[in-house]
Amino acid sequence: MQELGVSTNANYKITFMLDSAAMITVHTPRRGLIDVKPLGVIWGKFSEYYSKKNTIMFDDIGRNFLMNPQNGLKIRPFMKAHLNRYKDKELLKLTQYLKEIAKLDDFLELNHKHWERYLSKKQGQ
Repeated sequence: MQELGVSTNANYKITFMLDSAAMITVHTPRRGLIDVKPLGVIWGKFSEYYSKKNTIMFDDIGRNFLMNPQNGLKIRPFMKAHLNRYKDKELLKLTQYLKEIAKLDDFLELNHKHWERYLSKKQGQ
């Protein structure tokens, strides 16, 4: 996110970001100890604004939303920014997805794994 200038560019409309400093360690039978991003912290602190129904987390590491899989959307990694900056269109497409789902009252019925399919279907209507 730093390479994209998210925190310094006024064109981004991000409410907040959780980076690796906000992660907690949990034990899973399959993976052992792993660090995850706890959306429950946000929901607890800002319950009047955020809940499972209206929160989505993007990450290129799927295990980061292990505690809240329904709210996670795994994106493709942004690699070699200096070479790929002008070729990478993932965030542009995700913007369209977010505009579509912003119309919904509840994200729990969505399967973010198939966000591109959902977007194609909506744009085809």
